[in-house]
Amino acid sequence: MRIVALVIATAAVAAAQAPVGSGRPDPNRFTPVTIVQPGELDEPMAFEVLPNGKVYIIERKGALKAYDPATKLTKTIETLPVNTKYAGADNVIKEAEEGLMGIALDPKFADNHFVYLLYAEQTVTKHVLARWELNEFDELVPESKKVLLEYGTQREVCCHTGGGMTWDAAGNLLLLVGDNTGVNLTAHTDERPGRANWDDQRTAANTNDLRGKILRIHPEPDGTYTIPAGNLFPPGTPGTRPEIYAMGLRNPWRVSIDSKTGYIYWGEIGPDAVEDSANGPRGYDEFNRAKQPGFFGWPYFIGDNQAYPLYDYAAKAPGAKKDPAKPTNTSVNNTGLRELPPAQAPMLSYPYALSTEFPLLGTGARAAVGGPIYHRADRPNAARPFPEYYEGKWLVADLSRGWIMSIAMNANGDLAGVERFLSAYQPVEPIDIKFGPDGDLYVLEYGSNWFRKSNNARLVRIEYNAGNRPPIVRASASAVGGVAPLKVTLSSKGTADPDGDAVKYEWSVEPEKGGAARKFTTPTASVTFDKRGVYFATLTVTDAKGASADQLLTIVAGNEPPKIDIDVAGNQTFYFPNEPVNYKVAVTDREDGVAPAEKVAFSIDQVGESFDVSLLAQGDAPVDGSTRFAVAKAIMGQSDCRNCHNVDSKSNGPSWDLVADKYKGDAAAQEKLAEKIRAGGRGVWPDLPGEGNMPAHPGLSIEETRSIVQYVMNIKNEAISGAPLAGTFAPTGTNKLVLRAVYTDAGAKDLASHTVERVTVRRSPIVSATSADDSSAMMHRVEGNGAVETMAARPGGYLVWRGIDLTGIRQVEISASVPAREGFKGGTVEVRTGSVTGELLGQFDVAATTTAPGVITLKTLTGPRDLYLVVRNATAKPDDMLVSIATLAFQK
Repeated sequence: MRIVALVIATAAVAAAQAPVGSGRPDPNRFTPVTIVQPGELDEPMAFEVLPNGKVYIIERKGALKAYDPATKLTKTIETLPVNTKYAGADNVIKEAEEGLMGIALDPKFADNHFVYLLYAEQTVTKHVLARWELNEFDELVPESKKVLLEYGTQREVCCHTGGGMTWDAAGNLLLLVGDNTGVNLTAHTDERPGRANWDDQRTAANTNDLRGKILRIHPEPDGTYTIPAGNLFPPGTPGTRPEIYAMGLRNPWRVSIDSKTGYIYWGEIGPDAVEDSANGPRGYDEFNRAKQPGFFGWPYFIGDNQAYPLYDYAAKAPGAKKDPAKPTNTSVNNTGLRELPPAQAPMLSYPYALSTEFPLLGTGARAAVGGPIYHRADRPNAARPFPEYYEGKWLVADLSRGWIMSIAMNANGDLAGVERFLSAYQPVEPIDIKFGPDGDLYVLEYGSNWFRKSNNARLVRIEYNAGNRPPIVRASASAVGGVAPLKVTLSSKGTADPDGDAVKYEWSVEPEKGGAARKFTTPTASVTFDKRGVYFATLTVTDAKGASADQLLTIVAGNEPPKIDIDVAGNQTFYFPNEPVNYKVAVTDREDGVAPAEKVAFSIDQVGESFDVSLLAQGDAPVDGSTRFAVAKAIMGQSDCRNCHNVDSKSNGPSWDLVADKYKGDAAAQEKLAEKIRAGGRGVWPDLPGEGNMPAHPGLSIEETRSIVQYVMNIKNEAISGAPLAGTFAPTGTNKLVLRAVYTDAGAKDLASHTVERVTVRRSPIVSATSADDSSAMMHRVEGNGAVETMAARPGGYLVWRGIDLTGIRQVEISASVPAREGFKGGTVEVRTGSVTGELLGQFDVAATTTAPGVITLKTLTGPRDLYLVVRNATAKPDDMLVSIATLAFQK
């Protein structure tokens, strides 16, 4: 079946790119501030914030810590004895996902100082929910401990513990509990003798078991609890537990309640299958919402209630599927009811691959983390409330992908749209997220090392500034080095005040070794450096309300920066099939002469069309053995590699140096490794915490994963040089070609060295419509299982590619269609240069019956031009969708 996502997906993309005037706040009004510094936390799990800014944080190994905003220090209050291990059938001890798992402060904490903690009992296989009192010295009072609830667990296989807690308006405590079953690509329903711990039906689908559930209880002052009205099963119902509010949960993570509706929201981490198969659908993570008690599908259904066949483990064959309207639990390990409530579908689900409905969520490893629903009225005394734009929206995160999304809901609490929140902030494994009483959004970052301390774990507070913002300063120099006397023009081009205020400029230029500063109060300044030395030029910009910001430049008089030229023959935009790319790199330096090849870090890589070349910026860092792998490092930095791997120490996955040692000199194995990064795999490193399970990365091309593999293989190689400085390269596929050269000169006597880089890009002549540099009245479409992305045009809609070299280009073949079943009207596709009304190079009509690509034959053109693709239909309404554009093929 052909699947097309348009309404929700395009709404999400449109919202994500909406201008400030639409009501979406400017991202620069939000400032992430690190309050608990890296190095102070060891596997942080969850936190609670007090009105005075104090934060209580729990760590998996049992520590309860407190951050004091007055001293800005974090101290350990107590370390509970907890279990953090499990032993498999082979009796090999491994790290488990349990320990100290959950924290909640009593709604009346200001009066009773009660704190609730969920932990794994150290000596007995059970999880315990207990309450303590915190005294005025931030100490747990031992004799105040009250055990409210406990439930048995197994420690034969890992994982899925849950632990998230929150309160509703009636003072009821909600607790997430994982299914406590081993991980698998699909559902676990193994009913063979001795395999109960591999049967999810015994927990998540069992009405008489507390695991795989949302529990809802009412804690009483004496340390007991009662059952509030409205849970899934009334007290006394045979074969049930009255604590259960929602069941059919696999690995639920972080729960919140909408204070206006009472609806319950949570994230849920799904299984790891990359593709649909006879054994069941591919895996999905979910963001779930419960308007009322119910069954949420696991282990019989995933995503939008796609059914798993009950697998026959003896015959090794899939069996019948359950009916989501009338599911039953017939497992021999079931101790509860046979008939279950109808399965409820999630609000949103997404796989490893690009989601057809929600392409904004990206690809690769996934771990859905629930977050808060924002209502300003929940925090009436907030010093920095979030803007009205986020009223009623649900902020969620993905631990593996490192993003925060804002989910909009309509009046019925149903999904209305998804957009990225503060894309410039990329948290490292955000494991808990919530608003504090001060109105700020707090994000707890677990860090990149699984099951051990990470030097990048921290607590971040995102502050919203509704008032005056400081200027955005951009300082540049016509030269950052040269022979003295050196004349330099200092420029403030690009400097702006985000609020439109008038600004004042001040340049201060002073020698590194001290001396009188030269001052200028103009946007640009001309300075001559007569003497050799290092100078600092600082531009300070102040707005009319007194807010200021600055930027510093370093200028070296007496050492001229090197010059790098990358000469690529032929067309200066494209490479072409079956035509090797001829190139030559030349590096010269006034002081050093011609740079020796072994000192030049030169690399050739192929990357996706959307790859941001600015990620390669070397800055002032000197060239070293890793410089030539900047593309691979950038790809890995934008993916989830850091979540599982370190250079020289194990985490959830093997260290890079172990991988390099294992596959050293084995080209065939390295190619398989590149393929495995894309497809996912398991079993090679079974002794690691993640049991060697590597998620799929279908969003990476094989060329990109090859670059990653080569970086890993050379992790210990200190050689600077890479590809030869002259030669040919044969591109494969349709990925962008990046040629990059970096050189650090030797300095000049006592003066600092310069590092200079040059990057040249050539792209495939088959250009995706989604890669346009700019667009108007165009909507992003995703078709199939995320395999095809197109841009759909409304009347007058256009795409523009800037600086396209048309030298030698004979024609452009454009793949366009009119999906009539979805209401598209058709239209005329024009190709112009310069602007939407510029010179017309050609046009063609597209109708519902059109099957062949449109061909635009070009006259002889040379040099770079801005190329516009415009779609028109004089009789269409403004909101009509006309034509879907897939690709442009430039042909010689």
